[in-house]
Amino acid sequence: MCAAVALGLTSGVALAADTTLRISLQLPLKSHLGQNLLLFKEEVEKNSSGDIAVEIYDSAQLYKDKEVPAAVGSGAIEMGVASLTRYVGDVPAVDIFYQPFLFDTEDKVRAAVAPGSPVRGPLDEAIKDTGSTVLWWQAYGGAIMLSKDGPLKTPEDMEGKKVRVFGKTLGDFVTASGGAPTLISGSEQYLAYQRGTVDIGMTGVSGVKSRKLWEVMDPITVTNHADIEFIVVVNTDFWNGLPEEHQAIIQAAAVTAENDVRNRMSEIEAAAYAAAEENGMTVYRPDADEIAAWKAVSQPVYDTYSEKAGDLGKSVMDAAKGL
Repeated sequence: MCAAVALGLTSGVALAADTTLRISLQLPLKSHLGQNLLLFKEEVEKNSSGDIAVEIYDSAQLYKDKEVPAAVGSGAIEMGVASLTRYVGDVPAVDIFYQPFLFDTEDKVRAAVAPGSPVRGPLDEAIKDTGSTVLWWQAYGGAIMLSKDGPLKTPEDMEGKKVRVFGKTLGDFVTASGGAPTLISGSEQYLAYQRGTVDIGMTGVSGVKSRKLWEVMDPITVTNHADIEFIVVVNTDFWNGLPEEHQAIIQAAAVTAENDVRNRMSEIEAAAYAAAEENGMTVYRPDADEIAAWKAVSQPVYDTYSEKAGDLGKSVMDAAKGL
C-alpha cells in the first residue's frame, strides 16, 4: 500500500518531468531507509520545481538487494539502494566495515563514513569501476543477532548452528565462531526464520522492527560486531548525461538525506529496541567478558580480509586503525 501511494504521488509529476529517477529498495517504504528515500524525493522534486521526478520501488519489487549493483551498473534502472557488502565481489575492501568490532564507537563510525575520509573516499572511487556512482550512504546501525533458544552469550552458543548472514565476511565471522553461515537476502529472512531454514539471524535492529521479526525470532543479542552501511548509487553514464543544474539539485538532496539518517540513527535504533520489547522480545547485552570471547575468535576474519582486499584493503584498514 505504501509503495502504491508513493508511486501514485509521483505519476503525475513523472509525466511532466524532464528527468525521472527510479530507485529500487529491498526494504519496506516504512523502514527508515524507505523514509530516507522519501525525504530525498521531496527535496529533489521541490527544488527542481517538478523537472525531476523520483519513483521509489520498495520491498524488492524490481530487484533483490544482491541484484541492485548489476541492475544499476548496467543501466537497467537509474538508481538503487544496496548493502555496501554487495560490492565485495568487485571491491573486496568494502568489507572493512564488517571486520569484527573494528568500528566499536559512534565516533569511529562517523569518522570512517564521512565523505572523502581515508576509509570511505577510496571505496567510493573504486565502486565507480562497476558503472555506478555513490550518491550517499545510509546508516543502518550495528549488527545484532537473533535466536530462538536463549541469547547468544559466547561463541559456544553458536557452535553447530545455521546462521543467516548478508555478506561473505559476516559468514567468516560465523565460521570462526563455530557456526554454519547461510547467505539470505534481507527480503527473504522472515520466511527463513519462520521455516527454520536457519537457527540464528544476523541483521540490524531497525530491520527487526520494519519486518516484524519478533513474530518469528526471540531474543536479540546486542553484539554490535559490525557497522552496517547501505549506499544509494546512480548509473554513472546516466548521471554524467544529466544537466549540471539537475546534478546539483540531486547532490544537495543526497547530502540532506545522508545527514538526516546518520544523525537520527541512535534514535531509530532506540525506537526499534523499544518496539521489539513491546512485542514480546527480550534484549540481551553481553558483558565485557562475553564480548572479549567473541573478539578472541575473530582473528581469522582479519586474516582473510588482508589476503583478499589487496592494496586498497590495506590502505583503508590502516586508516581505520588510525581513527
